[in-house]
Amino acid sequence: MVAAASHTTTTKAVAHKPKHTTIKKHTTTTHAKKPKTTTKAAKKTTTKKPKTTTTTKPPKTTTTTTTTTVPPTTSTKPTPTPTPKPGKQGQTGVILSQTDFCLWLPPVYGGDIAANEDRAVSFCTKPNMPGAANAGVLPAGFIQSAHFVSNTQKGYVQVTGRLNRAKYGLSAKDGGGQYDMRAPVGAICNGYKAFVQLTEPDAQIYCIRCCMNKADCPVNKSTYGCEKVLGGNYA
Repeated sequence: MVAAASHTTTTKAVAHKPKHTTIKKHTTTTHAKKPKTTTKAAKKTTTKKPKTTTTTKPPKTTTTTTTTTVPPTTSTKPTPTPTPKPGKQGQTGVILSQTDFCLWLPPVYGGDIAANEDRAVSFCTKPNMPGAANAGVLPAGFIQSAHFVSNTQKGYVQVTGRLNRAKYGLSAKDGGGQYDMRAPVGAICNGYKAFVQLTEPDAQIYCIRCCMNKADCPVNKSTYGCEKVLGGNYA
């Protein structure tokens, strides 16, 4: 009876052990699902990032603002320089007689004749000369001699003579130059259509003519000098 009882207990113990081993299979399947979820999340994040990094629009707006600010600065640079007009100070002269007339000279004491062709101003033998409003006054002793000529047939008047260059600080090396209705800009001889003046500090002579006919005031012989262009008396 003891032997029969031992056989029955051993078979039951063996039958229960293999049933509990099936639990290991369920643990392996749960571990396989976790890596699948992690790979899907990684794919979603990688596709969203390149969309946010494509910020190419901001630099385009900055370049347009810089180009728009440049044109106004360049447009304001070319500010117009003031040009004298007929009748303005120092731009009108007259020839009335041997003692009442005007000449054009550099605006600054000691200035070069030719270098100031575009900005010379008128100076007269007397202050408040009729017909030459706001003209300057020639220095005392600048005019050494004056010879007045009036050609009523051709309609011109002229004055020629000698000058003392030291009275206005003109250089003995200054070969002189020509002033006319083209230069200085806006210059006129009151009552006439044209004028021409040559001043020669080195030779200390001057000449000026105002004309009704432009052909009588030649402006294309500026290097010829007073005696060849207008003739006249220079004693």
